[in-house]
Amino acid sequence: MDGRKREIRSDGNGNADILEAAAACFMEQGFSATSIDDVARRLGATKGRIYHYYSSKTDLFFDVHREGMDRLFTAVEAAAVAPGPAGVRLGRMLEAHALASMENHTYIAVVVQGVHMHRMAATTPAQRRTLDAVMDMRRRYEGLFRRMLEAGMEDGSATVSNPSVAIKAALGAINWMSVWYRPKEGETVDDRRALATSVVRLLRQGFEPR
Repeated sequence: MDGRKREIRSDGNGNADILEAAAACFMEQGFSATSIDDVARRLGATKGRIYHYYSSKTDLFFDVHREGMDRLFTAVEAAAVAPGPAGVRLGRMLEAHALASMENHTYIAVVVQGVHMHRMAATTPAQRRTLDAVMDMRRRYEGLFRRMLEAGMEDGSATVSNPSVAIKAALGAINWMSVWYRPKEGETVDDRRALATSVVRLLRQGFEPR
């Protein structure tokens, strides 16, 4: 969806479990406090297995970030092509974003952390290029929502004074879920959908025609 080709070496199981363990560690401890040793302990493996795929903690962090963005794109793009006025589809996209954020909360916490890392200078030139590519993914993702809102303004199903600011505010509110949301014991998909609907219902009031 973003034109990048990911070369993933495989030992039979791939690196999916490494990403899962790393996402959990980065979410709980933050980038600075997390070490490759932490990820290896959570994974129940040696550091060598992780270094088979990643040359540094920063490179691992970036791949968790990209995986999180891929999952958001997949969820939201499906909602964007559903029938209906653009304003209604925008609501579905925001709900899809909220639901995907809950279902992938460890990854999305890393995505949010990546915004702060973008302002840091402690990266190599190669890592900076990778981070710039990741941030470009974020801009294109935001663009999906902004264009839908603009389409809603054209067909009369939405109205705002500044589409760019409105979308940043809406996505920012949902992304804040990475701070306060944690799955509860016994929680179901329907429970998460209801929460997503509740959050987005409040946000949509700012887009609806008066």
